[in-house]
Amino acid sequence: MKIWKRNAIVATVLVLICAGVYLNWNASQKTAVDLTQTLDAQQVLASVGDSADAAAEASGSAASTTDYFAQIRLSRQESRDGAVELLQETLAYEDGSDSAAAAAASLDSLVRDALAESQIESLVIAKGFEDCVAYMGEDRINIAVSAPAEGLDTADVALISDIVTTQTDYTLDEIYIIEVK
Repeated sequence: MKIWKRNAIVATVLVLICAGVYLNWNASQKTAVDLTQTLDAQQVLASVGDSADAAAEASGSAASTTDYFAQIRLSRQESRDGAVELLQETLAYEDGSDSAAAAAASLDSLVRDALAESQIESLVIAKGFEDCVAYMGEDRINIAVSAPAEGLDTADVALISDIVTTQTDYTLDEIYIIEVK
């Protein structure tokens, strides 16, 4: 009778351990799949663009141009930080897989775009404009410039376009310059 009780306890403990291992393994598989599904490069870049567009619409005519540019920069940085965090998590979970390589490429692209945007903004401001925000999309670049009272003339547009084409691979038809008054 003692042997039967002992065997029953051992069998119960083994079943519980196996169930725990299975549940742990199953939960970790679902987490990795969810992370890789949410980190499609186009979706990450689209979400960054949507946040920038939403922030642009949210700042109405009542906000000053300084507030507008600060809000856009903050929104863009928050979106990028979230995307970078997700990409880094994918790299940590998917070491050596195809999704890790895609995440690394997306992360590299985000960093490259952020650097190019920063350089464009600095150069436009250095040319005498009060403020500027650049946002690089997949097929176009948007440049919001604090326009002088008389507005941007063709020389200003040509100067900004020249800066963008020298710093990026965008063509003239992919450059959108927006006056912010």
